[in-house]
Amino acid sequence: MQENGTRSAEGKRRREGYKRGILWIVTVLFLFAMIFPFVILISGSLMGKQELSELYGAVFSGQSGQAGFRFFPMYPTLRAYVRLLLDSPEYFTAFWNSLIQAAGVLTGQLLTAVPAAWAFAQFRFPGKRVLWMLYLLLVLLPFQVTMVSGYLVLNALHLLDTRWAVILPGAFSTLPVFILQKTFAGIPKEVTEAAQIDGAGPLRIFFTIGLPLGKPGIFSILILGFLEYWNAIEQPMTYLKAEELRPLSLYLPQMANTETAAAFAASIVTLLPALLLFFSGQDSLERGIAMSGGYSGGGENG
Repeated sequence: MQENGTRSAEGKRRREGYKRGILWIVTVLFLFAMIFPFVILISGSLMGKQELSELYGAVFSGQSGQAGFRFFPMYPTLRAYVRLLLDSPEYFTAFWNSLIQAAGVLTGQLLTAVPAAWAFAQFRFPGKRVLWMLYLLLVLLPFQVTMVSGYLVLNALHLLDTRWAVILPGAFSTLPVFILQKTFAGIPKEVTEAAQIDGAGPLRIFFTIGLPLGKPGIFSILILGFLEYWNAIEQPMTYLKAEELRPLSLYLPQMANTETAAAFAASIVTLLPALLLFFSGQDSLERGIAMSGGYSGGGENG
């Protein structure tokens, strides 16, 4: 019986080892699939025109044959980065357009979404649940559904083909309110009641209790908002026609047709702000999303 038990334990260990091995292989394959495009992007940014033409001429130049890929360039060069950073004023114009666009949206979300989320989480007022359901409905609607109505409103306000055409709709987005509402609703009611007993008014409670305790949620909406509007394509494509107002998301595809090497380098440089922001605020993003999980029906005090 002891021998049978030993064999059973060994068989169980082997099965667990096989499962771990299969899981490890699947994880490595998924990781490779995710980083493969990024590796190709870095490799392409270090190639010369001739090598890029040989590998990707069928894609960018309409040449005959098939496209290939190469993990390491045969003749590495930084010429594409020098060309981009020293002799591409159009790229820097698009870069600043993207930066102004993202910064304007985030500033607007701080001024609108944070107070709105606090009101939904902490206050009682007539029509609160109906208004909250409307917010949830707008969160679910994609841009394609509201594109025509948004275009008509912006046209009536004479804001089309201006930066405000992208900034204002983003500033009043309902998704940040949805995320922050749960964060603020998680603040213990005893804390706000104690502040009220000490004589603190609604504004003082908001600034001294709500904002400090809601920092993870606020950081999470800032990070998510930056990533969304730094890479926004549909909104600027629909509302902006002037070339001098177009962000990087619209400039890079045009660049790929004329300056392939510089386009690879530009893609790497464009990724850097988003990557730095994501990795520097990853902990805050995870805490904010964890605090905002679930649906509270328009606030615990509602």
